[in-house]
Amino acid sequence: MKVISGFLRGRVIKGYNITGTRPTMDRVKESIFSMIQERINGSMVLDLFAGSGNYGIECLSRGAEFVYFNDWNKECLKTIKDNLEKFDIISKSYISCLDYRDCLKKISKDRYQFSLIFLDPPYKMTNLGSILKDILNLNILQENGLIICEYLEAKLEDNYSNLIKIKERMYGDKKVYIYELKGDLNEIK
Repeated sequence: MKVISGFLRGRVIKGYNITGTRPTMDRVKESIFSMIQERINGSMVLDLFAGSGNYGIECLSRGAEFVYFNDWNKECLKTIKDNLEKFDIISKSYISCLDYRDCLKKISKDRYQFSLIFLDPPYKMTNLGSILKDILNLNILQENGLIICEYLEAKLEDNYSNLIKIKERMYGDKKVYIYELKGDLNEIK
């Protein structure tokens, strides 16, 4: 895995072989980032199922302000930390090792809000819809923020309240949905 663009372009991200992870193919990552490129510079990013940190590192390389990395796998966390230190970008990040539900609750309690959220869970997880609802209920996505979902078997709706699907792509058996939060959640509660 390599960083595609930005000041880290061409640098190798270690972690493609972590047990229990499935790295995103370069062509899928490149396509996703071409769809969201104008939203990255200055963004606050959550990589909820971070794995090697591939998505978050790409965002930092392209000008994201801050990335919150989370994964329950301790080997992943060590790999993310090693990658961030190697690229000298650890000061623009936070790393946590929590179950995704606990992570979302902690983020809400700490009053973080993100402009980009990546959901790339293990493919056996089919509850992405409930994760999207949790994100809305916990108010951790900024108005006009994006959620990028990469999945295999989950069933997703076109809309979750005012979280609207704006893009959909297929890459073999993998699906990518991009949702945008239209309006401030506080206005509709």
